[in-house]
Amino acid sequence: MRGIFTIPLTLATLALSGCIAKTALDVATLPVRAASSAVDLATTSQSEKDEKRGRELREAEKEIGKLERRYSDEREDCMDGDKNACLDARATYQEIQALLGRMPPPNR
Repeated sequence: MRGIFTIPLTLATLALSGCIAKTALDVATLPVRAASSAVDLATTSQSEKDEKRGRELREAEKEIGKLERRYSDEREDCMDGDKNACLDARATYQEIQALLGRMPPPNR
């Protein structure tokens, strides 16, 4: 009768020791996993940088497009003899140049 209880007791002990070993492993690797998660949160991946750069370029190109259309209209009015339009065209051209100077540099 004693042998009947010994086998399940041995199996239960082995199962529990595996569970304890797993828990010990989880506790031991927790600081490493936490640190790697913190590094992932603190760093920016290359794809995130590329997305941000693309967004900045699209916004800058959109603004330049608006300014170029306005500049074109002002130049037409200037050629028709409107002196104020000539001054406005110069100011708009300077805005375009300033915006081009602020565009992000190409990735290398």
